[in-house]
Amino acid sequence: MASTSIQTVRSSFTSAFSKPQPEYDVFLSFRGETRCKFTDHLYHALVDRKVTTFRDDKELELGESIKLELLKAIEKSRIAVIIFSENYASSTWCLEELAKIVECRDRGILTVLPIFYHVEPTDVRHQKNTFAEAFAKHEKRFEENPKMVQKWRAALTNVTNLAGERLKDGVHEANFIRSIVQWIYSKLKEKRSNDIEDDLVGISSRVEEMISYLDLESTDVHFIGICEKSGMGKTTLARAVFDKILNQFEACSFLENVREESKAHGLKTLQERLLCDIGKGGLRVKDEHKGMQVISDILHNKKVLIVVDDVSERSQLEKLVGKGDLFGKGSRIIVTTEDKDLLASYEIKIVYKARGLNEVEALQLFSLNAFNKPHCENDFLEDCNNFVEYAQRIPLVLKVLGSYLCTRTKNEWESAQNQLRAIPHEKTTKKLRIAFDGLGAEEKKLFLDIACFFKGEEKNCVADILKSVYFLDINLKNLIDKSLITLVGGEKLWMHNLLQQMGWEIVSEESEEARERSRLWHCDDVLDVLKNNTGTKHIEGMLLRLPPDEEEELNAESFSKMNKLRLLKICKVRLSCLSYLPNELCLLEWHDYPLESLPNSFQPGELVELIMHRSCLQQLPSEFSKLGKLKLIDLSDSQNLTRTPDFTGFSNIERLNFQGCTRLHELHPSVGGLKRLILLNLKDCKCLKNLPYELNLESLKTLILSGCSRFKKFPRIGRNMRTLLELYLDGTAIEVLPPTIRRLTGLILLNLQDCKNLKSFPSDIHSLTSVKNAEHTVGDIAGQSGMRQGTSVMASTVAAEVKSINQATRVVKSAALADRQCRDQATQDASIADQSSTEVWEAIEAVPHHEFFIQER
Repeated sequence: MASTSIQTVRSSFTSAFSKPQPEYDVFLSFRGETRCKFTDHLYHALVDRKVTTFRDDKELELGESIKLELLKAIEKSRIAVIIFSENYASSTWCLEELAKIVECRDRGILTVLPIFYHVEPTDVRHQKNTFAEAFAKHEKRFEENPKMVQKWRAALTNVTNLAGERLKDGVHEANFIRSIVQWIYSKLKEKRSNDIEDDLVGISSRVEEMISYLDLESTDVHFIGICEKSGMGKTTLARAVFDKILNQFEACSFLENVREESKAHGLKTLQERLLCDIGKGGLRVKDEHKGMQVISDILHNKKVLIVVDDVSERSQLEKLVGKGDLFGKGSRIIVTTEDKDLLASYEIKIVYKARGLNEVEALQLFSLNAFNKPHCENDFLEDCNNFVEYAQRIPLVLKVLGSYLCTRTKNEWESAQNQLRAIPHEKTTKKLRIAFDGLGAEEKKLFLDIACFFKGEEKNCVADILKSVYFLDINLKNLIDKSLITLVGGEKLWMHNLLQQMGWEIVSEESEEARERSRLWHCDDVLDVLKNNTGTKHIEGMLLRLPPDEEEELNAESFSKMNKLRLLKICKVRLSCLSYLPNELCLLEWHDYPLESLPNSFQPGELVELIMHRSCLQQLPSEFSKLGKLKLIDLSDSQNLTRTPDFTGFSNIERLNFQGCTRLHELHPSVGGLKRLILLNLKDCKCLKNLPYELNLESLKTLILSGCSRFKKFPRIGRNMRTLLELYLDGTAIEVLPPTIRRLTGLILLNLQDCKNLKSFPSDIHSLTSVKNAEHTVGDIAGQSGMRQGTSVMASTVAAEVKSINQATRVVKSAALADRQCRDQATQDASIADQSSTEVWEAIEAVPHHEFFIQER
């Protein structure tokens, strides 16, 4: 009998890896004092060698939780490089990173390289000198939590017992960095090779064959095709080859799922993704023609490696990679497709026909999924051989059938064989259907929802939307265990194209008439129902994605008969009016909503997410104040929006995004008491002048007011806002920070850049001891007296308030960075302060970096 459970299932030679692949090659852990010198030089040396490197000041997106994202980044890296410098241990943040790194190393998912930058390894190992001083302060500060300090000590000892690199005085840094990069490069090459061989049955020999087709020694530009029917592992082979050779090229990009992405978002989006991959992430293209010009201008003399995956039309190649003269010598363009005629029409003469698994490999893959070991049990040998034959050795089918049969009885195996015998060889999705038919009712519904609406979406967002409908966690786990769903990077829901096609076929079989089906996603079907007002109570979900340059006119009564509609994702339609929207909606995602208001009767008590980018809404209905299940409101760039609803009843709201609502002048006072709010984004709300008098947002992690140019007065901070991590006030008109800002004890990032009216700081600004990054412009601290006077005033003011060297380092050193003359003046002014003056002077002179940035104007 098959094994009763599967703890881990190794991946197969299919189109997705079963275990999350690392997002970063290297994670850099460092103290700010090395940021602008050694760490920066090492970072760029790694990037130049195409080593994907995480450095916290570059990788975090605006609004993300720094702490959580850093810890995630460590888990998603192959190698952690720890740069121990003189003041490394003074940062509790660095020590928390270190503890996480040790944890990941102990779990076997991370390689660690310690670097001793002008410090003695024994000082780090035994916490001597500056490390001893730092820990004396930690033990005093955290005397109620001695286990945490002990954890940090243990982590230091653990890491310093590893082989590392030491930079001594007199050693040339460039040579030292070169040796580190070479070590990392070699280690990564070894890791990628091991990843491929460990994860994928039968992949190694095929990778070597494919590399021989690439003829990497040639300086010519080569286009190489990989052609075979779906499910044979074209994408997986291309990804394995890409990962193995990418370090040999100046720029690299893997454009996955081109057929789907071009239909959903247009080729312009894929062009921007390519530009982002090659390090030009800030570029946006006006149209596809301009996009090709930009790509050509940037890459015409670069040696590039580009994979264009799942191509279905010639135009996709023309708009993404053009012809061979677009790229520099030695470039390689790999194209995967099911259409050999397409390759011929594009004059791609080198074509690798993806070789299927042999009998031994196919049996091994099937056994890995059915028994969790590379060979089948003796009692099932004949049955296993039969299933391999029925599956035609197609990796996807072998994996899905094996996962389906795991834990099932001998009789159930025989029943499945009888079903397979009746299915013609070419009907691959019918063979996969056996696994679907074995699911429970809720599992089937969840699978179809993902196939029709949520493929490629973040798992947590989908979970929020569907939790009220399904027992999501257990059902999703079951779908993953049965190889019907995968998680890319541990977060993104994914399924193979053949499985998605199977899901579509299942829904289409519900009725010959589209209006009688449970889910609509095909553009023609959706438009037929909406334009002719033929919707019915059977429709539970609807997705309308129009081509980029198209718009459609809808009927005002379009949704009047769809009273069970749960999921609606729609964009770019014209309406003169709208009389009805179903109150059963869990998700309303309507980009470019064309009307100034929503229907008066719309009271969606089940609504979890409201996403209406670029809408014409002026305000939300007052009835929205009763939406207790709502977790997200995103009305970004809705430039007609003038006010928000009463938030009193929004007991579960977690994210509010009003970025770019340029006419929004009023936020309802009730926003200040939202207990579960995590993100409040008001960036570029140009007419917003203030917030409620007091904020008591006890779960808030990120508050963004960047670019609110009329915002003058920051509100009073309540007593329970210790969770706030990031505060963006750059570009506002604030004049002072309130004294209650001292209550933001968890604050890590404070951005005050370009606050031209800012005159002073509260006297107890030193209480913000957790701030890791802060940016501000002194500006008119001393009136319009200029940068030099403003700098000295800042130094003398803060010096008297700072009570410890760590706080002095964090605050006062910023005042001394404009130029040497200002440093001298700042030091002189600082000496006026009481007993802390010596510590302030040492902070200014000893620390070569800064965390508060003064922008000279």
